Amino acid sequence: MTAAGRALVAAVALAATVQAQQLPSYRAGVDVVSLSVTVTDASGRYVTDLTPDQLNVFEDGAKQDIAYFNRTNVPIALALLLDTSASMEDKLATAREAAAGFARRLRPQDLGQLIGFADRVEVLQTFTSDRAALESAIRRTVANGTTALRNAVYIALKELQKIRPTTEQDVRRQAIVVFTDGADTSSLIGFDDLLDLARRSETAIYAIALRSPFEIDTKAYAETDFSLRQLAQQTGGRAFFPTRIEDLAGVYGQIADELANQYVVGFVSKNTRRDGAWRQLTVRVDRQATTARTRLGYFGPK
Repeated sequence: MTAAGRALVAAVALAATVQAQQLPSYRAGVDVVSLSVTVTDASGRYVTDLTPDQLNVFEDGAKQDIAYFNRTNVPIALALLLDTSASMEDKLATAREAAAGFARRLRPQDLGQLIGFADRVEVLQTFTSDRAALESAIRRTVANGTTALRNAVYIALKELQKIRPTTEQDVRRQAIVVFTDGADTSSLIGFDDLLDLARRSETAIYAIALRSPFEIDTKAYAETDFSLRQLAQQTGGRAFFPTRIEDLAGVYGQIADELANQYVVGFVSKNTRRDGAWRQLTVRVDRQATTARTRLGYFGPK
């Protein structure tokens, strides 16, 4: 990581308004690779009735034996990131409503966190199962400052590293949903550092970038949107680029539906080398006209 990146982590840690919270640490099964898998048919509908023998996981081309399979809506730890920069002033009311509607769809067993970002990154609500508290934090957001998008995603990934299960029953999928209307103008974290952390996580990143037609063609927005697409693709998430603020509720709805219709699959790699090398992952489905999406790979143990 660059010196600027290290400085950012220290600075944001001091600036973030985070209350102390005890979270479990997970030591068992450290070599089990966990995947959140989304399967759709040719019409884009979610396929939710697969059996373990119909999902085939390949690591660097070698088929793996599935050790864990769950299709019963595994609980989720979700970091909700909301752009609160000055450009959001005339859109924030609508954005709040859309984000609050999304938060209300979390189930009692889920955990949600709110991070607001402008030139500073603030954890406005620590992980909680209290949907009312999460919604209240959303409604208290105000617009001010520039846009430190990469900083916010980096901090969210670090926060999610604290959510570790103690048993198989405590396993949670992890996801980040980030909304922004601007180009990244004030981050200290570089994209390469951010992408490296994202690839080392088990977190799916869903990006929503509100863009007008003329903004899509500008260099600053194009670079930000390329970054968001890469983060989503590498982690098994999705990137959305609505052109109207009124479309936000529908986009959040699509993400909520996807998160509610995923499989969680685990395997112990047949590759016993502990070299820390990148390992490419592919999931194939034994059913015609279906497509599986998950993260593109992971770094092996060292």
